[in-house]
Amino acid sequence: MNDNQYILAIDQGTTSTRAILFDHEQHMKAMAQKECKVEYPQSGWVEQDAMEVWYDTLGVLADVLNKASADPSRIRGIGISNQRETTILWDKRTGLPICKAIVWQSRQSAGICDIWKDEGLEPFVRRKTGLRIDPYFSASKIVWMLDHVPGARKKAEAGEILFGTMDTWLVWNLTGGKVHVTDATNASRTMLCNIETVEWDDELLERFNIPKAILPKIVSTSQVYGSTSPHVLFGQEVDICSIVGDQQAALFGQLCLEKGMAKNTYGTGGFLLMNTGSEIVRSRHGLLSTIAWKIGDQVTYALEGSIFVSGSILKWMRDKLHLFYSVSQTEEMAVRAGSAGGVYIVPAFVGLGAPSWDERARAVIVGLTFSTGTDELVRAALESMAFQVKDVLDAMEADSGIPIQILKVDGGAAANNFLLQKQADLCRMEVDRFEINELTALGAAYLAGLACGFWNWDDLNIEVERSFVPQDNQKEMEREYLRWLDALHTCRTF
Repeated sequence: MNDNQYILAIDQGTTSTRAILFDHEQHMKAMAQKECKVEYPQSGWVEQDAMEVWYDTLGVLADVLNKASADPSRIRGIGISNQRETTILWDKRTGLPICKAIVWQSRQSAGICDIWKDEGLEPFVRRKTGLRIDPYFSASKIVWMLDHVPGARKKAEAGEILFGTMDTWLVWNLTGGKVHVTDATNASRTMLCNIETVEWDDELLERFNIPKAILPKIVSTSQVYGSTSPHVLFGQEVDICSIVGDQQAALFGQLCLEKGMAKNTYGTGGFLLMNTGSEIVRSRHGLLSTIAWKIGDQVTYALEGSIFVSGSILKWMRDKLHLFYSVSQTEEMAVRAGSAGGVYIVPAFVGLGAPSWDERARAVIVGLTFSTGTDELVRAALESMAFQVKDVLDAMEADSGIPIQILKVDGGAAANNFLLQKQADLCRMEVDRFEINELTALGAAYLAGLACGFWNWDDLNIEVERSFVPQDNQKEMEREYLRWLDALHTCRTF
């Protein structure tokens, strides 16, 4: 029944939008990708044009069908994974955004968060949402837009403005404005959702002065929400069957389905998640409690450590410093260096995420000497990605009481053998990379396929491509890590 049929995954990330067709054997039939433009209008501000993202999405949908020579009638369902927390407000009547989308990395609403902290709301917010007050999450971004766009608050209170993260925005447009929803994973990242009840919290909305009328309906992560408007897929109406935040999608795609399983994504940022089952683990070490997914009435929770800058440091080195032409060169450069020569880079370009949570920290390079060259800087950048993951892993094990035996990995930088070996050496654990690296898209596809009956649970399977095990001297790794902590302290003195 499923021969020559597909699940279509839309993976809308910070720096690119992808569309991937998966067949029943979970092979990628075709992939199309479009790089996203990210704007930095002021220091610490990060914005995107939501209309541009929507047009890019239409483009990759057409491209992937063309590449696969696939009839859209063969698509059984669509799954969507998305960059989380990025905030869009749009006019309900025209469907046009009222301003640029504020990206999850942006710190422009930090002043609003400071006011909420001064009012003593931090414990209240953490108890309700599992999050901490930080401009990372959607709530303060919403308030910033309502307060800075002329007439926005009045229109919002009149029910003329809609809010959504990228998942909501795409579903709204895909369905021709008929469906205004978000799933439990994305709702749990807004700082407005009670993660125990999985509902919008009226007390939080009142404290933050956010009109409830702008919010989408919270739905499960795997179900049929509606079908595409005929003009989207060449006259075909296709069911949209999953919505999931990108990091939870990667957790599902790596089949971390049991309590204690963990994964890390080396993307624009770094995101380490551990499945905690039906239990909400309240962090004492700077992590977040979040929803991993909601399937039917069953909610699965996770502990998360969010690293604001991971792979994007390599993009900065390529585009701003011109240290190499392609990120693929960095592995060879790091190996050639032999060592970083005592150089440590703390990439706090937009502050520090977990477990430090210091929005005013700034990036530093320490340990420079006249012998420091391009190769040493690149190696130090790659090592910074591994050090940050160790920071979060240690906090995660302390919070959960569960020793992590295997770390599953994905993301663009997971292709770098030097990085993954360094990770295994630092953390003294096995690091597994899989045959397919598009695990965020695969997670969204799995959830969609389960909802529409394309797959059964027993069908889900991924193959390990390579396992990295500790090799370097443990004492030397411990010394390097202590020096990293010293560098981390330096970046927090600004």
